[in-house]
Amino acid sequence: MPIIAAITGDALVHAIIWVLIAGVIFWLLNWAISYIGVPEPFNKVAKVILALVAVIILINALLVLVGKPFIAF
Repeated sequence: MPIIAAITGDALVHAIIWVLIAGVIFWLLNWAISYIGVPEPFNKVAKVILALVAVIILINALLVLVGKPFIAF
């Protein structure tokens, strides 16, 4: 049985909206880091941490569609 057939339309719409909102939040945080002008070593560290958190949240959002999230909100 294909995994896509197990995903309901409502769950997919919810996941897309959730990913869009999370993307806007992470974009704003990235913009704020650049706008504030954090000194260079801290700027790079902040952006790496922001990228890691974004990747973890996106992976979790995909795993929620499958039914096996590793972080339950």
